[in-house]
Amino acid sequence: MRWMIVALMACTILMVGSVFAQGTDVPGDSSGDKIVSAEEVAAAEKLAQDGKLSADELKEIKHIHEKYPINITDSANRAVTIYKPVKTIIPMSWTDYEPIFVLGGLDKIAGVRADLKDAYSWIPGIKDKPTIGGFQEIDYEKVIELRPDLVISASSKVDNLKDKLDPVGIPYIIIFRTLDQDAYDNDLKILAKILEKEERADEFLTWRQNCLSQLKEETDKIKPADRIKVYCESADREFFAAASSSGVNEMISIAGGKNIADELAGNPYNVDVEPEWVLKENPEVIILAASMLGVSPESYLDYIVEENATESLDGFLDMTYNRTVLKDTDAAKQGRIYLLQGAYTDFGRGFIGAHYMAKWFYPDVLKDFDPDAINKEYFEKWLGAPYEGVWAYPTDS
Repeated sequence: MRWMIVALMACTILMVGSVFAQGTDVPGDSSGDKIVSAEEVAAAEKLAQDGKLSADELKEIKHIHEKYPINITDSANRAVTIYKPVKTIIPMSWTDYEPIFVLGGLDKIAGVRADLKDAYSWIPGIKDKPTIGGFQEIDYEKVIELRPDLVISASSKVDNLKDKLDPVGIPYIIIFRTLDQDAYDNDLKILAKILEKEERADEFLTWRQNCLSQLKEETDKIKPADRIKVYCESADREFFAAASSSGVNEMISIAGGKNIADELAGNPYNVDVEPEWVLKENPEVIILAASMLGVSPESYLDYIVEENATESLDGFLDMTYNRTVLKDTDAAKQGRIYLLQGAYTDFGRGFIGAHYMAKWFYPDVLKDFDPDAINKEYFEKWLGAPYEGVWAYPTDS
C-alpha cells in the first residue's frame, strides 16, 4: 500500500513540474480540475526542495490552495468561479474604471477604451495602457491578443461577450450596472474579493459612509413638507429629466431635496417630460447634469479645463436661465440653477454630488460643510491623483 502512495506522490510531482513548464492555467494544478489540492501542494514542496521550483512559485501555489477557487454571482445573476489570482483585467464599461482606481488596481489593467483613456488622462499611468477600441465598438481582437485573466463589463449584451470570449477561454463578469447604491456597493465588494483588495474596499466604504452619515444627520432633520423641490435635467437634451431609477434621484433625497420626477419611470434612468409639466411642478432648484459625452457644458466641467471655463459656464447658465418655461420657474427667478458633472450624479461619486447639492439647497444650514474638501480627499487618497478641475458650478453660494 505504501509503495502505491509513494508512486502516486512521485507521479504528482512529475505532473506539477510539467504543468509549471507548460504554463498551465492554474499553477500547481496537475489533475486538470483547476483546483490545487493538499497533495499537489506537497508535491510542489518536494519540487522546491529539489530546486525545481522557485520560492516564489511555491508561495503562489500555496496561496492558490488557501484562497481559491472564489465563487461570485455577478450583476447578470451568473455564477462565476475564479480559480487563480487575477493579475490582468480589461474593463469595458465606463462605470468599471473608477472602482478599480479606488481599490488601487490600476496596475492590473491590461487595456483601456480610447475614449476613457482621454477622460481619465489625469490618472497617473493610464496613458501608457494599450487601447481596446472605444465607446462605439470594442476591438475584441486586441482584447484577445492581450489575454487578460478577466474582462469586466457593465454591458447588458452578455451574449456578445459570450460569443467573443468563451471560444478563447477568457472569463468575464458583469458588474457596476449601477442599479442602486446597494448594488454598487455589492459589486465593489465582489471586485475587491477578485482583486484581493477587501481591506481597502472596507476602508473606502467606511470613509464614504462617514461622509454620508454626517450629511444625513443634518438633512434628515428637514421635514418632507419643507424639502426643496428639485428638477434635474441631463445636459444631453432639453427636458430629459432624472427619473426614479437614476442615481441622482437618490442623491437628491440624501441632500434633503425632493426630485419632482421621482415618481416617473426612466428608460432606464431618464425620461422625456413636457415643458408645461416642469412649469406646473415649479422647481425651486434646477440642476443640469453634464454627461461624459463631451458636449457642452461637459468640456468645461472636467479635470483639465480651458482658461475661459468659468466664462463659458456662465454663458451656458445665462442661456439656461432664459430658456422657454425654465425662466418662469422659481428656480430661475431666485437664481438657483446649477451645473454638476455627470460622474457626481451616479453611485460612484454621487455621495460627493449629494454634498454639493445639499450646500446649494440649504446654504445657511450647511454653511460649515465643504464639498470641495471631500472631493479633494477622494481624488488624492482614493484615485491617486492631484485634485484639480471644475466639477460643480457655481460653488460659492
